[in-house]
Amino acid sequence: MTGLSEEVRPNKAFGWAAIDTSGVLSPFKFSTRGTGEKDVAFKVLYCGICHSDLHMIKNDWGTSIYPLVPGHEVVGEVTEVGSKVQKLKVGDRVGVGCMVGSCHSCDNCTNNLENYCPEMIFTYGAKYYDGTVTYGGYSNTMVVDEHFVVGIPENLPLDAAAPLLCAGITVYSPLRFYGLDKPGLHVGVVGLGGLGHLAVKFAKAMGTKVTVISTSPSKQKEALENLGADSFLVSREQDQLRAAIGTFDGIVDTVSAQHPLLPLLGLLKSHGKLVVLGIPEKPLELPAFPLIQGRKLLGGSMIGGMKETQEMIDFAAEHGIKADTEVIAMDYVNAAMDRLLKGDVKYRFVIDIGNTLKSIS
Repeated sequence: MTGLSEEVRPNKAFGWAAIDTSGVLSPFKFSTRGTGEKDVAFKVLYCGICHSDLHMIKNDWGTSIYPLVPGHEVVGEVTEVGSKVQKLKVGDRVGVGCMVGSCHSCDNCTNNLENYCPEMIFTYGAKYYDGTVTYGGYSNTMVVDEHFVVGIPENLPLDAAAPLLCAGITVYSPLRFYGLDKPGLHVGVVGLGGLGHLAVKFAKAMGTKVTVISTSPSKQKEALENLGADSFLVSREQDQLRAAIGTFDGIVDTVSAQHPLLPLLGLLKSHGKLVVLGIPEKPLELPAFPLIQGRKLLGGSMIGGMKETQEMIDFAAEHGIKADTEVIAMDYVNAAMDRLLKGDVKYRFVIDIGNTLKSIS
């Protein structure tokens, strides 16, 4: 893989990898580093499929390193801990999200914002400190620095917890940071996919009034009856948009497709906040006048630091927040990627690694 000796990466592992830009995943043998003094080794039991996995296996962003083992919504059970590990022990239920390393010394790191560290190391498809490539959770085992491992409370099912490590923290963090977590506030959620359905659940648990904003009228029943939203707004219906102008304290925009920001800015009250979480392929148009008129704020957010990620997991366990998932076998992963491309999942695929990942001879 990288030409490094077995002393550097002595532990045998296996998973599924993409080997080129076709994005087709297939069984793959590799090795991991030994468990260092601050490391936690764990067997992977479940791994969520994030939309970014789809981009990475096809090298859509031009940063992929092949062979590429995706997966950054990873949960499992600790099998070994290093001599200086303090917060975890063998047998603990744990999770790893989007990052496995950072510098620990910059302003971001010292303020529990490792996710914004310039030297942040992604869980897969990145270079680790020793020069090796990081491999993700579509595999049977991982070895990760204790700092980047969170504990999963006993009352949170592992399969439903996996997507919280990316999708969950991606919506929880901006709700907290932008002050959209206060009871009585009116929060809009644009898009009802992997991120959106969790944004509704977290915002409701925080005590806010939640309106789902969608182009699809067919999602209204789901939003109101199953997810607990207070209201539903069809963004293509001009009458509905006009009736809601100036009524939102904040809007969390989870959509990654091209879409206009102007109608969303119009829905905000004065001093309202529009938070962009999706990553459209082309730049979004930002009209200045509606931003200025009402002193509105346009912001962004990306996952969260480790302290906040643990806080999010604990909050989810306390409030019974689980991702809505479709659990699949490992050998279904390519079909799942095809369905994900078409938006045919409600709302997150989770691979049952522990029961369906078979070793290759």
